[in-house]
Amino acid sequence: MADNLSDTLKKLKITAVDRTEDSLEGCLDCLLQALAQNNMETSEKIQGSGILQLFASLLIPQSSCTAKVANVIAEVAKNEFMRIPCVDAGLISPLVQLLNSKDQEVLLQTGRALGNICYDSHSLQAQLINMGVIPTLVKLLGIHCQNAALTEMCLVAFGNLAELESSKEQFASTNIAEELVKLFKKQIEHDKREMIFEVLAPLAENDAIKLQLVEAGLVECLLEIVQQKVDSDKEDDIAELKTASDLMVLLLLGDESMQKLFEGGKGNVFQRVLSWIPSNNHQLQLAGALAIANFARNDGNCIHMVDNGIVEKLMDLLDRHVEDGNVTVQHAALSALRNLAIPVVNKAKMLSAGVTEAVLKFLKSEMPPVQFKLLGTLRMLIDAQAEAAEQLGKNVKLVERLVEWCEAKDHAGVMGESNRLLSALIRHSKSKDVIKTIVQSGGIKHLVTMATSEHVIMQNEALVALALIAALELGTAEKDLENAKLVQILHRLLADERSAPEIKYNSMVLICALMGSESLYKEVQDLAFLDVVSKLRSHENKSVAQQASLTEQRLTVDS
Repeated sequence: MADNLSDTLKKLKITAVDRTEDSLEGCLDCLLQALAQNNMETSEKIQGSGILQLFASLLIPQSSCTAKVANVIAEVAKNEFMRIPCVDAGLISPLVQLLNSKDQEVLLQTGRALGNICYDSHSLQAQLINMGVIPTLVKLLGIHCQNAALTEMCLVAFGNLAELESSKEQFASTNIAEELVKLFKKQIEHDKREMIFEVLAPLAENDAIKLQLVEAGLVECLLEIVQQKVDSDKEDDIAELKTASDLMVLLLLGDESMQKLFEGGKGNVFQRVLSWIPSNNHQLQLAGALAIANFARNDGNCIHMVDNGIVEKLMDLLDRHVEDGNVTVQHAALSALRNLAIPVVNKAKMLSAGVTEAVLKFLKSEMPPVQFKLLGTLRMLIDAQAEAAEQLGKNVKLVERLVEWCEAKDHAGVMGESNRLLSALIRHSKSKDVIKTIVQSGGIKHLVTMATSEHVIMQNEALVALALIAALELGTAEKDLENAKLVQILHRLLADERSAPEIKYNSMVLICALMGSESLYKEVQDLAFLDVVSKLRSHENKSVAQQASLTEQRLTVDS
């Protein structure tokens, strides 16, 4: 075997130069046979013989041996150690040229060779993209859709290339969406459809392609799959139902594709998705709730959905998942409610529908994603709703849980949202009772810490809440404000040149409000606030400069 192989390789070197097609074909057949028996050993011999360098000159459209040369390259490139030698031998460029061939066998072996050489190498795949293989392969898929092997080769190539961000723009400029949907409609076998799904998922991350897929009719195919598989308990069908409904939700992430499918809330797709929410299938409940959350990305859609009873459907769904419920469904339904609560006109409607009570049932959840969405939903609901903010702010169980979550160091999102909700309860209720509840539950120190957040919006919310505390219940909060070192923090915020104008403004408002407390006022005097404040009188922001003058007067008069 070894001697035969060595002879074949020597002979191949000679015939590669002479171009005697019959001898060449015989040598290539022997090589393919050897590779089939022991690929790795044969590949090592091929590499050692230096024959790879000659292959580039043999990859020519007019030769009858081209498919076999490409087949040999495809076989050796199955081995990782052979991929760089194939690149160094200059094989990529002639192989890419061969993708314009009319010969189906040449196309198949060329595709395999390129796929194996570039397998798992983003830099080589990017090189192929730059050489324009995407439009060529899309065209091939259209022409040779009857050839199963070629179709599969194209799909594998698309799957690999679509992972690269740089490919998306090129894909978007072809008719890939149309070709894939056409192919998808013809497939009956699960495995074949799965292959197409693997290409669709990464492509559908691109907004332009999302819209193309919607226009090509993919959504109708996905809805059909859901309908066919919903009652099946076969593993393949369950997997396909999940893939189809997940992809459906992904298509709704694009603004244009989402709006096209919403059709003013009267669209067939929107109605079908609505019917998933009361279903008994967890996957469909999840996809339905996520789809609603995606439809709820602009005020018009949100208002229409709330007016047409979506809130009751989502509350019913949540009710089914209170005790030992499905966490992903809880998270998705809360996401949808949070988005629906953003438009001002929806807040009162949702409050009177009992959304707060439905959401508070999940207060005992130990799952950070659910906690995060629960907090966001409540915060959206009480925005400018004084009565609801007061009611929630006097709920000791809620406030204690918020204070607990304000210390969730491992979950920055939950920690941030808890702080923001604490502040919102005070800002929107302006209620003494709410402030007392928060003081008694130990929430003051968290609001003071929030004033040092890296996010200006959170700093601001904290300072406004603290100013209300100082104006309405300074006596109750005095001790906690001292212990939390509020005065030192305010001095730091005013002295820091990087502090935003609104932070400086609200810090000075708060200083003035703190002067009603003897102990806090003493701290203000000890820290020489006058120096910092007088510098701000010439601040470029008019409001800051005016507030600095007022604060300076207060500090001077009171001293």
